[in-house]
Amino acid sequence: MEREARHPDGEDAGFEELGYATVDTDRARRTGAGEVIFGAGKTAEEIAGISRALLESGQPRVLVTRLDPKKAELTHTALEEAAGEVPFAYHERARLAFVGEDLGAPTGNGTICVVSAGTSDECVAEEAALTAEFLGNEVTRLYDVGVAGIHRLLAKEDALRGCQVAIVVAGMEGALASVVAGLIAQPVIAVPTSVGYGSAFEGITALLAMMSSCASGVSVVGIDNGFGAGYQASAINHLPAKTRS
Repeated sequence: MEREARHPDGEDAGFEELGYATVDTDRARRTGAGEVIFGAGKTAEEIAGISRALLESGQPRVLVTRLDPKKAELTHTALEEAAGEVPFAYHERARLAFVGEDLGAPTGNGTICVVSAGTSDECVAEEAALTAEFLGNEVTRLYDVGVAGIHRLLAKEDALRGCQVAIVVAGMEGALASVVAGLIAQPVIAVPTSVGYGSAFEGITALLAMMSSCASGVSVVGIDNGFGAGYQASAINHLPAKTRS
């Protein structure tokens, strides 16, 4: 489908109508981060079209989340057929892709630490870590350090204490977030995952445990929402320093 005019009088209205999507081309100006494409439920052609609209509007790179390998391949092909060679990097473990320019140097105030309880949680942890890197942050990964062997976490305590904000990803009973928040002064963003046996209820047990944490400074995003955690951590890491009058 051909693109419609952005605005009846030809002015840039901050969005572009594609017929199947109304693309927010003004989001970076308003919020500091450009529009992100949620790949689930969209066709490869739709993802490619939205990506093109964002790149052509001046957004240097586009993040596409929840993208399975087959759809990633089809999206890359659709982009190349429509616009020639377009940089496209797919990260299968995290199920996301970077489209457009390479990432520049980190612009955040410090480091974001992404901590995962087990190897089964790493797909969500990587979604959080790569989202944070895409948004201009230096990321330290501390993986497979859950409470079943808490000495693994304690061995990484120096790296944990050196971060600006921590993202803690855990399934099962979700206890790791409370432990980390009890060790450090920085804000902790907890991500419950759908990992676990029947009584984990596909992440509900971890979600409720994290929301009921006795440790201060824990905020919680939805089940398996690594993107949301990475975005929130980036916003914290980019807050301007307070100046004294």
